Amino acid sequence: MPKFVIEREIPGVGSLSAKELQAISQKSCGVLHEMGPQVQWVQSYVTDDKIYCMYIAPDEAAVRKHAELGGFPANSVSAVRCVIDPTTAE
Repeated sequence: MPKFVIEREIPGVGSLSAKELQAISQKSCGVLHEMGPQVQWVQSYVTDDKIYCMYIAPDEAAVRKHAELGGFPANSVSAVRCVIDPTTAE
């Protein structure tokens, strides 16, 4: 199944409390539960003003539907073509 990187612009998100980030995570998981197992949230990276999320989904439309249903921005959705890491150099 394809993987996607989602960029979510949320000013000040890096200053949110653990409780506020938990609430966002719970909302996301609730929407994913409603959508069924085809869309999976892998993990997210929170920076000062953005969240970068990794998802597994059948297509970009499913990722965007999750964002819409959850009320989350999805400013950019990019398909992952391959994954590389330091072992790729070997």
